[in-house]
Amino acid sequence: MGIMNRARAAVQAFRAPAVGASASPSAAVDGLNDPTGSTFLNILGGTVSGASGTEARTMSLPAAFRAAEILCGVFAMTPLVYYRRLPGGGKEKAEGDPRYKLMHDRPNGFQSPFAFKEVLLGDLLFKGRFGSYVHRDTLYRPEALSRVEPAGIGVSRHWDRADGTQLFFDVSLPDGSRDRLTANDFWYVPGFSRDGLLGVDRLRIMSDAIEAAVATSEFAARFWQNNAQPSTILTTKQKIEQPEKQKIKADWISRFSGPSKAGGVAVLDQEMDAKFLAHDNKASQFVETRSFHVLEVARAFGVPPHLLFELSRATFSNIEQQSLEFIVFCMMTHYERVAGAATQMFADPGHFYEFLPDALLRGDIKSRYEAYGVAVDKGILNPNEVRRRENMNDRDGGDEYRVGSGSTIEGQQPAPPVDHRPPPPTPTEEEE
Repeated sequence: MGIMNRARAAVQAFRAPAVGASASPSAAVDGLNDPTGSTFLNILGGTVSGASGTEARTMSLPAAFRAAEILCGVFAMTPLVYYRRLPGGGKEKAEGDPRYKLMHDRPNGFQSPFAFKEVLLGDLLFKGRFGSYVHRDTLYRPEALSRVEPAGIGVSRHWDRADGTQLFFDVSLPDGSRDRLTANDFWYVPGFSRDGLLGVDRLRIMSDAIEAAVATSEFAARFWQNNAQPSTILTTKQKIEQPEKQKIKADWISRFSGPSKAGGVAVLDQEMDAKFLAHDNKASQFVETRSFHVLEVARAFGVPPHLLFELSRATFSNIEQQSLEFIVFCMMTHYERVAGAATQMFADPGHFYEFLPDALLRGDIKSRYEAYGVAVDKGILNPNEVRRRENMNDRDGGDEYRVGSGSTIEGQQPAPPVDHRPPPPTPTEEEE
């Protein structure tokens, strides 16, 4: 964006109505977007059932914790590379450009690229948005990114007939101040969205399903903390006043409820009898219910069940295919969303960002080497390109491409065919 456009954007930002993080005119009327957001370990908000959910409660589920760890980890370990388009239609890495180092080497002064991208996807998964303040050098090139809490991001937009839609951000900065920023100073990435501005709050929409899974886990904890002792009913033929009932109840709980207290000997008077309510977890399909909640978490985050160690229906023949589908149908959407946002925000004309998930799509070593053999024989790859994919150093002569069956070097005349015919007989003296 040129200087005049930046000046126009600043004027529009001043004229646009103030929008805080607690409200936004961009919020969709269908309720899928949460303009308020949430912070880590903070209350998420009410659900349809009236229960409250938090990110901490969600992460208390082993399946949800593992799903987030897998998604964020796989995303973070995939390189994000800045490319320069070549005139012939190819591309090359723009390694000397600060924009290359920004995403590939050093996003800021205290985070590695892995840590930065891990937090980035975590915000998109749990909050539906990611934002960072852009620090620029003297040539107005981005040189560092400072992540901003999603709860402190308010989005507003200004539309006119000349420039279309312009976005402005009311942001709570890491130093505690709050400022209105233009799109030049703030990198904003919305998650899956119904209006293109605010990402859907995954935890809020699926809070009832998450609460059901958390409640099941909490029931198991309480059940075993009490040594699997069922609930007790104390009965007697005598009439007992309410204050006395409370004392008897409190005395029973203090003596026989909780860890290391179940199984004690109770001495009852007043013709009192103890009856125990039976809990048949097998009949109530408690184990099946917990397995079902693992599948629900897998659906919510888009993770194949076998990656969450739910192997009840997995086979050795389909796990490899499911892993491939995980990259193609789940991770690629995150890659394209972030790479597209980075290209739009930072890339110069003729440049673009792209994730490289090649290492994640590799098969076993036998399949890889068979594919490499075909690629080398057909002139698609040269030996050194294969060696780089396998993290090995180049070798002399490895940059030459082969053509045909692989026996001919590209650009060289093929060797003449070998004549296998026997030599002609030597003429004898008589024949002479």
